[in-house]
Amino acid sequence: MESALVQDMTPEGQGLVTLAGKRVFVDGALTGERVSLRRVRARRQYDEAELLEVLAASPDRVAPRCTWFGRCGGCTLQHLSAAGQLQLKQAVLADNLERIGRVAPRRWLAPVEGPAWGYRRRARLSVRHVEAKGRVLVGFSERGNPRVTDMLGCETLHPAAAALIAPLSGLIGSLSLRQRIPQAELAVTDTATALVLRVLDEPTAADLAQLRAFRDRHGLRLLLQRSGTGDLDPLDAGLDNAQLAYRLDGDSLVLTFGPTDFIQVNAAINERLLALAVELLAPDPGSRLLDLYCGIGNFTLPLARRAAQVLGVEGDARAVERARHNAARNGIGNATFRQADLAGADVATVLGTARFDAVLLDPPRAGAAAVLAPVAACAAARIVYISCHPGTLARDAGVLVHELGFELAAAGILDMFPATSHVESVALFERR
Repeated sequence: MESALVQDMTPEGQGLVTLAGKRVFVDGALTGERVSLRRVRARRQYDEAELLEVLAASPDRVAPRCTWFGRCGGCTLQHLSAAGQLQLKQAVLADNLERIGRVAPRRWLAPVEGPAWGYRRRARLSVRHVEAKGRVLVGFSERGNPRVTDMLGCETLHPAAAALIAPLSGLIGSLSLRQRIPQAELAVTDTATALVLRVLDEPTAADLAQLRAFRDRHGLRLLLQRSGTGDLDPLDAGLDNAQLAYRLDGDSLVLTFGPTDFIQVNAAINERLLALAVELLAPDPGSRLLDLYCGIGNFTLPLARRAAQVLGVEGDARAVERARHNAARNGIGNATFRQADLAGADVATVLGTARFDAVLLDPPRAGAAAVLAPVAACAAARIVYISCHPGTLARDAGVLVHELGFELAAAGILDMFPATSHVESVALFERR
C-alpha cells in the first residue's frame, strides 16, 4: 500500500500520481486528493493502481448516482461534480488544441449544458447468455474488459429505454436463440420507442410469439437485424415499420429517421447546439451555406430556413435519401443534398468551383482531414466545426490555421454525454 497526492486526472476517471519518478494511474481518484493505493499492473512507461482509500477528498467529489458505476464502462465520471466534469473536459480540449494543433482560441465559449441524467435517447447494448448466472445479461460492456455488465437499469439512458433493460433480459432468456442474439439497439423518440435485435439464427414460431407479446406489452416498434445482410426487418410490417421522428428548431421541424440511423443522442444539447451553430455561422437571407457530414438534415434544414441556399453532403446514401424526404416533408425547397465519399476525393468533385459564405463540419471521430482543402477553396469566411474527438479537431485546427489561412476565433465544449469520458466540442474558424 502506498499514498500520494493526485496531480491530475483523465476523462476515463483515473487520477495521476507520481511515485519514485514513475507515473501511476489510479482508478477513481480526483485531482487534489490524497489517496492510498495498490499497484495492480506494471507497464514500461506507467503503472496502474486501484484506489484503496480517499485520505483527503476533493470538494468536487460526489456520490455516484448509479448502482453499477465502477463496473459498467458506460460512465467514468459520476464521482465528479457537474462543474468539475466541465472543467476537466475543457482542459482536455485546450490541451489537445495546444499540444497537437499548436493553436489556442481567441475566446472560449460558455459550455453548452443540458440534463445530467436520462438524456441518452439512443443506445447500443451488448447481450450475452451467461450459464454461470443462469440468465441473459443486457447492458454496456464492463470497464476494462469485454464482459457485459450485470445491470438492471441505467441513469444516463432515457427512462423509457432504461426501463427495458431488465425485461429484455427476461425476454431473450426465454427464447430458443438466447445464445444467438449479441446486440440490442434502442431508440426513444417523440413518436415511439424502437427496439432492434441482432439475430444470428432465425427465430422459431414460439420465439416470434414471445417477441410479439413483448412488443405489445411495452408499446414498441420491434425490428430484427439479420446476420450477413445487416438489413432491418420489421417483426410485423403493419406495426413495426412506422417512421421514427423527433422535433427540432423550437418544435417547428419534424425529422424522420431509421432505428439505426445516426442522430445526436442528447435532444436538449442538440437543440442548444443548433442555436449556437446558427449564431456562429450568422446566416442571412442571402447566404449560401455548405453542410458537410449532414446526415439526415439535422443542421441543414434549420439553416435553410435562415439562408438563401444550403448544400448538404453526406457519405451514407440512406441518410441522403432521408434528408431529402425530411426537406420535402417540412416544405423546405432551398436545401439540396448530394452523396460523396467524405473520407476521399469525392468532395472536391461535388463542390467544383462553387462558392459558399460559411461551412458547417460535423465529422465522425476520424475528423475532417480529407475535406479541409476543398472547403478552404470555396471562399467561405467562417467554418463551424462540431467535433466528437478533441484529438482530430486539434489536428484539423492546425491545418486550417497554419496552412489554409484561418484563425481559431472561438472554441468550447458541449456536454453531450455527462458522466462519461466523451469530450464533444465546437470551434469557429474565421478567414484571416
